[in-house]
Amino acid sequence: MSAGGGARSPLAQLAAEHGLQRVGVRPPFESYLAQAWERRHFMVAMAASKAYARNQAGYLGQVWAVLTPALWAGVYLLVFGVVLQTNRGIANYTGFLVVGVFLFHFSTSSISNGSKAITNNAELIGSLQFPRVLLPMAAVLAELFTLLPALAVMIVVVIASGEPVTTSWLLLPLAVGLQWIFGTGIALIFARLVAQVRDVARLVPFVLRALMYTSGVFFSLSHYVHDPTAAAILQHQPIALYLELARSALLREVPADPSAWLWGAGWAVGAAVVGLWFFWGAEERYGRG
Repeated sequence: MSAGGGARSPLAQLAAEHGLQRVGVRPPFESYLAQAWERRHFMVAMAASKAYARNQAGYLGQVWAVLTPALWAGVYLLVFGVVLQTNRGIANYTGFLVVGVFLFHFSTSSISNGSKAITNNAELIGSLQFPRVLLPMAAVLAELFTLLPALAVMIVVVIASGEPVTTSWLLLPLAVGLQWIFGTGIALIFARLVAQVRDVARLVPFVLRALMYTSGVFFSLSHYVHDPTAAAILQHQPIALYLELARSALLREVPADPSAWLWGAGWAVGAAVVGLWFFWGAEERYGRG
């Protein structure tokens, strides 16, 4: 049978029998997820390596993983709590601010570093064959590893601020987990955008800065936004929502709202599904531009 009749060469038939595929061809979505899952240990090892190597250049080493967010919290407490006095309506402003700063930094670092995961690993992409989705996922996981010691400091500060330890504290890992899943999904979206249009990387810091002022990191949205519609929109914005969930777990004055947990779960699942699908759509083009 001629080539025009659809016959395959013996080598092509042999490759198909053994499940081999051409390099650079995007696999079906289900197969892609399965391949990524099979290589999850590679992703975890890469994330752990990134998190550990980040602070090794300084004399204090891994102490900076704790010291950096603590210093930022101190600066913001001085500026917004003492100088600008944005603590209106918040009894335990120290706890409120520390939770906001630590977890907002986690989200912004996840999105920022995840968005550059493809462009910063061009050599790795060119030399090894693996699902590229592991790169932004590893970047966000590295931020989670970095957050863990910072969470210990955050909890100590919250206790020192006068908050009692209650059973609601057990919800903190769930709040952080939802935030991590959401951050991974957004990082996947930005990773593809930055890989295809490098100028998008210059816009990411501006987006994150806008989020900083609209997520209630330094102040209570309910006390400073008086328009009901605007307040509802800002409070259900995902970054603000995850800060509220963490605060409701640790602070008595922030009431736990069951609907907020549903919103948080919805944002996390939605971002993860859309992010995976969107990133997979350009799998065969990564590293070719």
